Amino acid sequence: MMDANDSTAITVHNPRARKLRSLVWNDFTKERRPDGSYVAICNHCKKQLTASSRSGTTHLKNHLVICTSTKRVKRKKLVVRRLVLKSNDAKNEGGMSSEHSQFDQELSRQDLARMVILHGYPFNIVHHVGFRTFVRNLQPLFKMASADIVKADCMKIYENERLRLHEMLDKIHSRVSLTVDMWKSIADMDYVCLTCHYVDNDWRLQKKIINFFPLGPSELGQDVSKTIMERLQEWNIDGKLCAVLLDNCSTSDFVASELIGYLRAKGFLISNGDLFYARSCGHLLNAIVHKSLEAACEVIDRVRVSVQFVKSSQERLSILQKNAEQIGILEKPLVLDAPSNWPSTYMMLETACHYQEAFKHLAESDVDNASFLSPKDWEDVRAVIECLDVLYQALEKFSATKIPTANLYFNDMCGLHLLLKTWYKSPQPFVACMAKEMLEKFEQYWDSNRMLMAIASVLDPRYKMKSVEYFFKQIYDDAFEAKTRIDNVRDSFINLYNEYVGHSANSSKLQAFYAGNNSGYSGGEYVNGGECKTSRITLSDTQRGLDQYLKETSSGHPARSDLDMYLEEAVHPSKGSEDNFDILAWWKYNAAKYPVLSMMARDIMGIPISVVPLDSEARTLNQYLSSTDPAIIECLICSQDWIGNETEVSSVDALAIVPSTAFLETNGDECMLPAGGD
Repeated sequence: MMDANDSTAITVHNPRARKLRSLVWNDFTKERRPDGSYVAICNHCKKQLTASSRSGTTHLKNHLVICTSTKRVKRKKLVVRRLVLKSNDAKNEGGMSSEHSQFDQELSRQDLARMVILHGYPFNIVHHVGFRTFVRNLQPLFKMASADIVKADCMKIYENERLRLHEMLDKIHSRVSLTVDMWKSIADMDYVCLTCHYVDNDWRLQKKIINFFPLGPSELGQDVSKTIMERLQEWNIDGKLCAVLLDNCSTSDFVASELIGYLRAKGFLISNGDLFYARSCGHLLNAIVHKSLEAACEVIDRVRVSVQFVKSSQERLSILQKNAEQIGILEKPLVLDAPSNWPSTYMMLETACHYQEAFKHLAESDVDNASFLSPKDWEDVRAVIECLDVLYQALEKFSATKIPTANLYFNDMCGLHLLLKTWYKSPQPFVACMAKEMLEKFEQYWDSNRMLMAIASVLDPRYKMKSVEYFFKQIYDDAFEAKTRIDNVRDSFINLYNEYVGHSANSSKLQAFYAGNNSGYSGGEYVNGGECKTSRITLSDTQRGLDQYLKETSSGHPARSDLDMYLEEAVHPSKGSEDNFDILAWWKYNAAKYPVLSMMARDIMGIPISVVPLDSEARTLNQYLSSTDPAIIECLICSQDWIGNETEVSSVDALAIVPSTAFLETNGDECMLPAGGD
């Protein structure tokens, strides 16, 4: 490596030289050395890296990540040091000592742009008198940028982050899955939000918003699918899709069919697309709930009228609370629901049932009012609560999962299936009728998702085929049907495995995967940010496979595949409900032992089966974004998602938010862009 201060480096201007088109050259200077080779000198730290035509620019971009990170750390230390010095100087001299003042205008301008992106501030905040005064008093040396400059700085951040994400998606070993969400502006303009989900090369679950684009008023399902494909091709991920979820897309079935048709013709899909179109557990739960609410709409309406009747009069509310106190009922808020928000309906029913005896006493003192419930009504209300409670707890569980890998939901869905069948056989006609509607809706969605969830469960070393065998024998009364369904899962799993074996036989991706998880020979290794250090092949290298060959041919038994070993070995010990098992860490550790299965696991675990869809109000852009150019909207929303994880900003600082109407009447929370949607 050449010294940064070497005076022998010669800067050459050649008008016929190829133009440096990559954005990375904004941060590097290309110079020619006396021996004719080229070096790239970092404009920030002056480090020299190879710049030959064959070396590409990836190592330069990787260096910038380290370099800018180091610069950011220094910046933080500088700010702390400046504040300490200012405090000390204020005590001693009543002001700040100029000899200790250090300031970077360019870095501060970048900080301003990042602040605008992260917190959703308007560009013209730089013209607000209060903000300008605050900045002037904080740092008089800062030259305030105009709104147009801040916008340009935000766009530059977006372009740079987009480039980094594009390169990262090119490098990941796994397939990616896609969620397609429909949004609206306050002006009722439709938008599509594309979010990419995957397990990265360090076996961490990731999701990134990759596009946020508008739809014309006349665009149909075919136009949506075409636009989605164009965006995927721009990101170069159309050939590595694993699954797609379109839970709140009105033309979801048609869009999915169009995508499958295109990708299947290209040979891009696993299992010929049978696992491609998935539905989330959250969407399934919402569909079941709406069926239960439809079946119980009369009794729910009566509860809503009773609660509204009491809450509309402070006198009646006081009487209810006094009756509750005399009976010994603990006080809790009486909730009036928002009918479009079923969790609030569940809470309304639950709190109304809590005050059942108090309502009874109130009804006795107001016999002329027909809005109060009969004993039979209250019995039906408790039945509805019992059903909704199971679904509400499941929804909370899915929403609270920190690492929502696809293996976590098969057992719960099978348990819910069993409960629905039990309720369907209830001696109470009301419960049986409601369960019938719910069971039909569940099985409609379950039929299309069962195989995917089962395969994900088999890839969980705590269960393998055991969960499938146990639950299917419980769910299906006919033993032959249960066995057939179990065999279907096993056969589909084996077929998928064989497909991965076929795809990986000549795959450079698998070769890179093996190289990253084994200590075998590699033709070359990269050191010092891009210089290639080659290794000579020795005589012993030609004999490295001999030991393995002897094991395979001398035992009299053919070598077992990693699939055979995995299914035959005992399951990993489970700690039940308190188990904090990290499946991604397990597969990362065992990738060398199960090379093909681990590739399957990486792809399947990244499918966002657990996504809990936001309601239509939560998927509405705020006033500021609704009046902004669509290209700027995409810039701000995507950039916020990409840089948000690099800061300590809480998810409540999301950009595309609208104030929510009362989830509870006392709740002033805001609904936000899914950060991660979920």
